[in-house]
Amino acid sequence: MDHPFFDFTILIPITFFIMIGAIVIVPSWLKSRERREMQATLRTAIDKGQPLPAEIIDAMTKNVKVAPTSQSDLRAGVIWLAVGLGIAAFGYMVGFEDSDAFQPLVGIGSIPAIIGLAYIALSFVNPNKFKQP
Repeated sequence: MDHPFFDFTILIPITFFIMIGAIVIVPSWLKSRERREMQATLRTAIDKGQPLPAEIIDAMTKNVKVAPTSQSDLRAGVIWLAVGLGIAAFGYMVGFEDSDAFQPLVGIGSIPAIIGLAYIALSFVNPNKFKQP
């Protein structure tokens, strides 16, 4: 039964986009809140003249982004290539039931496979050859 003032079919796409927004926004909000609380605690400790333990300094520097190494590029490339090959293999298997499904799935699988090949190529030209601490 239709409601006279509101079309409830619009709730499905609205709910979908709200869910996507929540998946993106909530973790970053929680991380920033945790960072603010940690900074407030450290500020209070410094104001009282207490020394900072090495564990706290290590925890604060743990999330610092470093440049990708050739090993991390190679690892990401192999994973992307495997995803692309997996989608293509799925298309091959589905092609036994529906022959029209093979080519689109191979096309879709080629996207992550090409990304993987690009990462593998980058691993050979990456100047950061060694794993960073």
